[in-house]
Amino acid sequence: MRFSLIAASVLAFAFAFAGAPLQAREANDALTIPPSGVLGVGEAQLTPQFWIGLQAQPDRVIMDRATIEAENAKLLQLDPSMHDLRKLPATLSREQVSGWITHVSERPTHQRYDVEGKPVPSATFDALVADLALDKVPASQPTRYGLIVQRAAFRAFPTDLRVFSSNDDTDIDRFQETAEFPGVPVVIAHASADGRWLFVLSPRYAAWTKAENVAEGSAGQVFGYVDKSPYRVITGASERTVFTRERPELSQLQLDMSTRVPLAGGLAPDQPVNGQTAYAAYTLELPWRDAAGKLQFSPALLQKNTDTAGDYLPLTPANILHQAFKFLGERYGWGHAYDGRDCSGFVSDVYRSMGVQMPRDTSKQSISPALEHRLFTDKDSREARLKAAHELQVGDLVYIPGHVMMVIGQYKGQPWVIHDVGGMSYRKADGSKAHVKLNAVSVTPLLPMLYNDKQTFVDRMTSIVRIRH
Repeated sequence: MRFSLIAASVLAFAFAFAGAPLQAREANDALTIPPSGVLGVGEAQLTPQFWIGLQAQPDRVIMDRATIEAENAKLLQLDPSMHDLRKLPATLSREQVSGWITHVSERPTHQRYDVEGKPVPSATFDALVADLALDKVPASQPTRYGLIVQRAAFRAFPTDLRVFSSNDDTDIDRFQETAEFPGVPVVIAHASADGRWLFVLSPRYAAWTKAENVAEGSAGQVFGYVDKSPYRVITGASERTVFTRERPELSQLQLDMSTRVPLAGGLAPDQPVNGQTAYAAYTLELPWRDAAGKLQFSPALLQKNTDTAGDYLPLTPANILHQAFKFLGERYGWGHAYDGRDCSGFVSDVYRSMGVQMPRDTSKQSISPALEHRLFTDKDSREARLKAAHELQVGDLVYIPGHVMMVIGQYKGQPWVIHDVGGMSYRKADGSKAHVKLNAVSVTPLLPMLYNDKQTFVDRMTSIVRIRH
């Protein structure tokens, strides 16, 4: 996630004209510029059905459930950015906990600005470092567990203070890391000086989150909940439980794509749940935090007309496209901010709705030893890169420095992508440069996309990841 700033900055920067790369000019010839300015993209290209129709076998199963679970287990074992919480020792050392914290909570070395564009004073950062309470980390502590109880922002420091790299940027908060969803297990490793924030370790991240986002329970309670069946998987972009005044903690609770929630058992089907009939809804079992911070469970209703499934969706080209397009037009949200997601969060949430786990950040996804990937270096020629681009398949992930795109098909002789992106730059027929601010999940052709004055995205490809066995 944090590396997406590079791509956002590149796309927002107005480059001087120095002649378009040949591949970009040729790619543009077959495409028209619509009123939106987004090269080659009309209304038809904004529907998943268009891209599904180009596939010879859209319902072909790429990996079955057992294979996916085996690949997920390999990811936990091989990828150092992932955390297998079940295999952590019964006690945590000071060195281990302090190492996690200092890796994330690095004091800024460059000037930062607040939401008003004013410089953040050095004394503010001194106070934030003090709030880490590193001197309070015990030499040894029991490993404590919990569950996330609501969509939870994960932060670099225990603060809501938003800081930015420049005084004209209020989108990319450098303290925002990611977000986790209800039901995600965590290890509770430390507390801020005032006790209002917890440093936690989730399967994909380590960061600070507000204490109100976490309910502490035993390992048996936490992993028993994670493993419980039957369950529903949220397959829409975002759904909410029904309103209930009887259990406000669970009322209109936001559940994002890929969230897995067990069904509550032992309830009579003809009896109301939280004052409402349950026959037209799924009765979920959801975690909540009591006044002492401890883990409790209660039923909550989710309407049956919401976008959910009884299991993770089959991994097929059609489902990849359907799921990706459910986010089309969602505003870019650095680190899952704005109730949205960024480029790497977007692709990972799509794949997780089909049960496929992957690292959170672009830099980790692109080189993960557990994912099939092809790396590119300066030794790879433009011809080799173009050949690889023309061989891209639906669902392939294309990485450039700080950015990832998901391939949706080949059309008009070139690959197309859907991605959460700041903007699109390309050359027009007269050689001038066009730039369109997007700042949302968008569809674009790949080849015309300019990275800088002389290079396209394809010229700067660092990796292609293919989710296959």
